[in-house]
Amino acid sequence: MLLGCVLVVATTAATVTTGVLLEVKSFTDALKLSPQLNLGNELATANPGGAQTILLIGSDKRAAGAVDASSPAHSDTMLLVRLDPSQPDTTMLSIPRDLKVTIHPAHGAPSTQKINAAYSLGGAKLTVKTIKQVLGIQINHVVDINFEGFKALVNYLGCVYVQVDRRYLNLNYDIPVGETYAEINIQPGYQKLCGQQALEYVRYRHTDTDLVRNARQQDFLRQIKNQVGASGLIAKRAGLEKIFGRYSSTDIRSSDSVLQLLELLVQSATHPIHQVIFQAELGPSYVTATPGQIHSTVHEFLNGGVADGHIQLASGSGKKQKHALPPVPLSTATSSELSQADALASDMPFPTYFPVRRVTTAAAPADELRSYFLPDQRHRMHYAYVDVVGEGEIGQYYDLEGTDWTNPPILRDPNQTIELGGRRYELYFEGQQIRIVAWRKGPAVYWLVNTLQNLLTNREMLAIAQDAKVVR
Repeated sequence: MLLGCVLVVATTAATVTTGVLLEVKSFTDALKLSPQLNLGNELATANPGGAQTILLIGSDKRAAGAVDASSPAHSDTMLLVRLDPSQPDTTMLSIPRDLKVTIHPAHGAPSTQKINAAYSLGGAKLTVKTIKQVLGIQINHVVDINFEGFKALVNYLGCVYVQVDRRYLNLNYDIPVGETYAEINIQPGYQKLCGQQALEYVRYRHTDTDLVRNARQQDFLRQIKNQVGASGLIAKRAGLEKIFGRYSSTDIRSSDSVLQLLELLVQSATHPIHQVIFQAELGPSYVTATPGQIHSTVHEFLNGGVADGHIQLASGSGKKQKHALPPVPLSTATSSELSQADALASDMPFPTYFPVRRVTTAAAPADELRSYFLPDQRHRMHYAYVDVVGEGEIGQYYDLEGTDWTNPPILRDPNQTIELGGRRYELYFEGQQIRIVAWRKGPAVYWLVNTLQNLLTNREMLAIAQDAKVVR
């Protein structure tokens, strides 16, 4: 919301000085609706025109009857954003909330805890101090937004289309008080999520890991970027500023601070967003990272990551290549899964592709197939289906989706188009990794989506897509 509001200032005011000042005043007035964050001397002074790092905190308050209802609020989400005109990308880094660190409160002895405990012990100020000590990153500004603000924003934007990678279900029927977890009941497949459901989706961690949840949150932000864009922000600027001012607290108050951010965003307007993966190991209680892993993560965050990937085809083929890529070891769908796919195909008015060969392990669950109606932005209903394939590791699922809605937001602006085996593919990259492979046939479009952490390699993604067959 902070970046969106400053972008609104940039795009509506353009280069007209009076317009800039009016938009900046409107924004700073909105910021004063909530108390200013008092962070002492923990923040670094931003140099005019230089790079800035912003810490976004999503803070929680546990529901009555929850397992940890009596505990104070935690920093449920910690997201660093780096704006640097000299780098090719704007980078984002989610900090695992269960990261094992030593916290040094202002009054009291140091203690080893999860990093999100810093917020409980000393609010945003101690959170900033701890992140600086662990990562060695200087932070210029902080925004602390609560869950109600997140829901209000999603609803105000008209909800968000998301590729829900699997079924999310947790109901607290007959569960004793004090042993419950947040409830959720969301079906898999491409769909629109509004306030409460969106919050449940991005917060879910009951049977996932901290790293999977971070990837889910980053994907949600990616979908907002794809769907809303600058024009959508401009049209909704007045309400956006009010929501931001009402539900968030920040150190930003002055026109000078807003204008510095404005200058950065103008210079970085064409830069893609690169999500940096926090390199760490999962343990039974903590997420741990070695000094080498932290150094590598921080280096990628501060230096803009890498350019989007590109599939290099055989020499002399140009952009088209009708020959298959080298073979990739894949497993075969079970007869039961093929039977389910055949039954689902009878519900679809267009050809139904199914991943007959895939990447799975012995621990992978059986496929989950679903047919449903998918409304577009104009509330027109479309046929859709999804096949959820478990990769085998905790929280790792990939989807093959098909629908007769041929221009959904998720398929805007492919990075590359290639032809393999006589089929034309649209490729969407996240850094060097293929995020989505899409193709079209007749009245429908189909896309294969990587796991939330992009565990499938580029060759595996292309091989699964190539081997997808029409069931009926």
